[in-house]
Amino acid sequence: MTTQQLIEELKGITQRNIDLIDVHLSHLSSHQQNWKKDGETWSINEIFAHLNQFANYYHTAIAAKLQKTRFKEPKEIFISSPLGRSAWKSMQLGNARNIKRKFKSPKSYNPNLHPELVTGEDTAIFVKGQKELLTIIDNSAHVNMRKVKIPISVSKIVRLRLGDALMYIVYHYERHMQQALNLLSHSKFPSS
Repeated sequence: MTTQQLIEELKGITQRNIDLIDVHLSHLSSHQQNWKKDGETWSINEIFAHLNQFANYYHTAIAAKLQKTRFKEPKEIFISSPLGRSAWKSMQLGNARNIKRKFKSPKSYNPNLHPELVTGEDTAIFVKGQKELLTIIDNSAHVNMRKVKIPISVSKIVRLRLGDALMYIVYHYERHMQQALNLLSHSKFPSS
C-alpha cells in the first residue's frame, strides 16, 4: 500500500466516525447515552470514555514521536511488520461491518471497573479527539512511517511502526463506533 493510500484510508474512517456521531449520536438524551442492554456491555458513554482514555495515550505518544523524530523523509510505500499487521487485523471489522473477535479491555481502560472514566461529555470529547487525530494523520505523512516506532499502551517495550499503530487505533475506533451503532438498533434501546 502506498503511504498516500494509507493516509487517505485512515482519514476517511476518522471523518466517517465524526459524521456518524453527528447524524446518529449527537442528539441522544443522557438516559439513552447511559443505557446498557445488560450488566456486561458498555453504554454509549462508556464506549466513548474507553476510547477517550485510549486516545489520551496514543494521540500524545504519536504527536510526541512526530515532533522529535529524525526520520523526516517519507517513503512512498508503507509495509506493515508481522506484529503490526496482526495487531491491526485483530481490530478490523469484518466485511459485513461485524465485530469478528471480542477482546478484554485493559483494566485501566475499562469503564465497568473505573466508572470515573465516564464524564457525561464522552461523545463530545471523542469528536474533539477525532479532529485531533486527523491532524496527527496529516502530520504522519511527512515522516517515514516504517522507521518511526510507537510503544503500545500495555507494554512500552513492544513498539509498532507508525503506520501500523495508526491503523490499529483507527480500526479500534471504527470497531467501537460500530458497537455504539449496534446499541442504537437494539430492540430495547430507549426512544428518549
